[in-house]
Amino acid sequence: MHTFDITIEGLSKMEGHADLHVKVRKNKVEDAEVFFVENRRFYEKAVQGSEYNAVPQTISRICGTCSTAHDMCSLKAIEHALKIVPSEQTLLLRNLAMYGLMIRDHGLHLYFFSLPDVMKKDSILDFDENNKLEHKLLHDSFEIKQAGNDLSTLVAGRAVHPTLPLVGGFASFPTKKKTKEVVVQLKNARQKAIDLIEVFNNWKENFGASTEFASLINDDFNFLNGHILATGEEIREESFLKHLQEIVVPYSTSKGYEFEGRIYMVGALARLNQNKRSLHKETRKDVDTNMFPSFNVFHNNLAQAIEILHSIDNSIELLESNDFKKEKLVVPEKNSGEGVGVIEAPRGLLYHYVDIKNKKVVKAKVIVPSSQNQIKMEKDIGLLVESMLPKNGKKDIEWEIEKLIRAYDPCLSCAAHFLKVKWL
Repeated sequence: MHTFDITIEGLSKMEGHADLHVKVRKNKVEDAEVFFVENRRFYEKAVQGSEYNAVPQTISRICGTCSTAHDMCSLKAIEHALKIVPSEQTLLLRNLAMYGLMIRDHGLHLYFFSLPDVMKKDSILDFDENNKLEHKLLHDSFEIKQAGNDLSTLVAGRAVHPTLPLVGGFASFPTKKKTKEVVVQLKNARQKAIDLIEVFNNWKENFGASTEFASLINDDFNFLNGHILATGEEIREESFLKHLQEIVVPYSTSKGYEFEGRIYMVGALARLNQNKRSLHKETRKDVDTNMFPSFNVFHNNLAQAIEILHSIDNSIELLESNDFKKEKLVVPEKNSGEGVGVIEAPRGLLYHYVDIKNKKVVKAKVIVPSSQNQIKMEKDIGLLVESMLPKNGKKDIEWEIEKLIRAYDPCLSCAAHFLKVKWL
């Protein structure tokens, strides 16, 4: 009978830190605890007293990895509060900015943090340039990431912490010359995205239990608009918080969340499970999605790879079929109000709330995807450890825990890959 503790200390994140502790007593997992320290709460306070039009770029600093998502979600909440209806071109450009984010962010995670698991390597730095497949994947990673960066720069000003999106519109607009250059890059990256999908489709890792999912649903699988489908119930974004229960996690500074008392999962797997019929037509031609809906957590990585291709296909179509004109910013109808924005960040549903009085923010609230996934991730870690006992040793269990964490792609993913586990 196995009795031991697993402790991973200093899980670093883009913003904040996390630790992991698993308590095993007589082959049973008594506790599986992920300690999150979320610096994002500083930004909820930091924006108080700010002019509303300064908030999106400030709050995008929550995360360097998905700053565009926070920027877009903040814009949406503010515009709802002040009764601003963006133009069709503004919405199109924001969708393109999100596609650029998804290409870059998913590419970073899949190539640099998850792909070494597939290739049984400790790091992408261990890839062999003399191995044909490893050489190709290594160089593909830079081209995919560059395509996402350049698309983001074209429409949003830069890849990280965008400067061009503003409340009510954009500061400037893509030129025809630059647009054509980015289209060429996206077309060159497309086959590489298909190849990446094939790699993760052939990865036979399988772990997961029946669970509930929550994501936006819409007609074109965009990441900004639509209704929320959560645990089988369709709701409007402004009602989302009413259905959530904040769970105080005593060992962590981050709260967990349940939806109507049920554990749920957000992210690419949730989106593919609930929205796959809305994938771009060219994506559907080249990708088999019959494995979705799926409860296999490792299919979250496959879903991310499919979303890269979907984002490329949508971006090519939108860039080739639109000429972008200069537009004036839409002026707010009022100076005070409350607004909610819910979008799909790379890791799942992102919620922003803002209360504005006389053009200044008096209250803000942010709920990030990793907090929503925390309870389910902890539960799955416990189930995984129990499933491996008593036949597997500590090193094997440690490796599988790390792989599972990376499959979720939480904010701590970048550091988890290189951690050493202290066994007590």
